[in-house]
Amino acid sequence: MKKPLTHAPDVTLRGIGVHRGYLGPDAQRRLVAELDAVISAAPFRTPETRFGPMSVRMTSAGAYGWIADRRGYRYEPAQPDGRPWPPIPATALAAWVELCPDARAPECCLVNCYGAEARMGMHQDRDEADFSQPVLSISLGDDALFRVGNETRGGKTESLWLSSGDVLVMGGEARRLYHGIDRVRPGSSTLLPRGGRINLTLRVVT
Repeated sequence: MKKPLTHAPDVTLRGIGVHRGYLGPDAQRRLVAELDAVISAAPFRTPETRFGPMSVRMTSAGAYGWIADRRGYRYEPAQPDGRPWPPIPATALAAWVELCPDARAPECCLVNCYGAEARMGMHQDRDEADFSQPVLSISLGDDALFRVGNETRGGKTESLWLSSGDVLVMGGEARRLYHGIDRVRPGSSTLLPRGGRINLTLRVVT
């Protein structure tokens, strides 16, 4: 059963709202089942950038998908093979509606799959057209060490561990902060049949 809704985050980290255990065990399992349909229609890919392959595997759902390749980073309305992206999972959409009630409907749900050795370097979400719209992030599976910095590279950072079912909302001034995943704690969750961590980030693109 999902915890009672208050809209108030349990923790605020440099303006990022952290809703601990927002998705309870049943909702997490439901979301994993919904993701099976997404992955079947749009399989995970290992993005190739001009710096080499990323350590996470990615796919997307919604009107747009996020693409990373040697040409750079961008949103595309279709998969590389021309097929449309599958719909955003209903459980993820419901979290957006409850926690981002004043925002426009999300147009992309980026799905990142982390193995035991995967990382995500410090970055900004800056490929969207309207930075007044928030980014919502859902953690599933193994714990991950989330690090957040500043609006420019460098300077002091802060970190916290995210667990399965935690949801972050990055809005307002926090929308432009650099952030990343330093490491994953293998075996800390039994949610995913093959282990690891899945992160969903919903965002408005246009």
